[in-house]
Amino acid sequence: MAGGCVRDALLGRSPKDYDVATDATPESVRSVFGKSQTLAFGASFGVIGVLPPKGLKRNDGKKLEPTEIATFRSDGQYSDGRRPDSVHYGNAEQDALRRDFTINGLFYDPKSDSVVDFVGGQADLKRGVLQTIGDPVARFGEDKLRMLRAVRFATSLDFKIAEATHAAIVEHSGEIAMVSGERIGAEMRRVMQHPNALAGLNHLVQCKLHHAIMPELESADWNRIERLMQQKTQREFPISLACVLASLADAWAGLRAITNRWKLSNEETRIVGAAIKHWSIIAQAANLPWSQVQPRLIDRDAQAIWKLAATIVEAEGHDDSGIRLTKDALSWAPEKLDPPVLLSGDSLRELGIAAGPQYKTILQAVRDAQLNKQLETREEAIALAMKLTVS
Repeated sequence: MAGGCVRDALLGRSPKDYDVATDATPESVRSVFGKSQTLAFGASFGVIGVLPPKGLKRNDGKKLEPTEIATFRSDGQYSDGRRPDSVHYGNAEQDALRRDFTINGLFYDPKSDSVVDFVGGQADLKRGVLQTIGDPVARFGEDKLRMLRAVRFATSLDFKIAEATHAAIVEHSGEIAMVSGERIGAEMRRVMQHPNALAGLNHLVQCKLHHAIMPELESADWNRIERLMQQKTQREFPISLACVLASLADAWAGLRAITNRWKLSNEETRIVGAAIKHWSIIAQAANLPWSQVQPRLIDRDAQAIWKLAATIVEAEGHDDSGIRLTKDALSWAPEKLDPPVLLSGDSLRELGIAAGPQYKTILQAVRDAQLNKQLETREEAIALAMKLTVS
């Protein structure tokens, strides 16, 4: 067993997946398990995926992913700052020495029930320190993303970044701009949805990586960020990002820039945008007409809007009556939360009202009155529509 699964097990955590390292070549691995049960998705780097038995699932019911089996190797030069130009099969020690951080360079031998440590990873685990294997400048030169991965590991493990490792990141932080937005976005999602996300943002700034990754933090209201994210709780990435954006002078400009920089999906952008646009309506719901609140509760992103509002209200000590009211409303039956409209455009035509821009005004006024309990029947709606037409 290799890498993260060994690290997590030694920390008393349940590994999310398991990787295997071996002196067997990719061809040998495929011959053992059969080509129908293997995937050669990384054969050029000595990695074979072994499919799980059909029908077998994880304990939580989720799908089992293929197990990666990698041949011990040493890497050639990294001319593109991401992947080695060539790989050479080697032994376990060579394989450990090519990895990024000491805590990720550990092996576990199930046959002897022992941890194999060539890099001092066990000592760093006990000390709570994250440092590279060997020269940090060389390690980050091989793959620039490792600088951001250092932030992510320090965040998720609540570790301190070793002085030499931290200094190398600061010195070469500008080179993170060479990494694709997709890869940066993937790492930042993991940082920001972690309960320790506030520490992650601080690491990002202290390592000077924010200049290229999230320059918005330079002008952010850090007191507000700390208030909104001080509670160590698991948040969905859009909510966590919305908390940061809500601490900017121009949240919309920040969202546009981050969407482009991290290559966010259309869905992510939509959810974050809805939350930062409408959270205040939910927060003030107890003092607003229901016709203004109800559209936000039937929005497809209603849960995100509500969660951001609840976070801000709780963190800043505001009156939570609107949060309690809307939380209750979100559990209502659909016909109560979103009752059928009393009039439509066809209804207005049947009443002899001339078509035109006034239709939208009339129908909205009728709907608002319905939601505000100012009318309940179709007859009352017709009467209001005719009154508005006359006026």
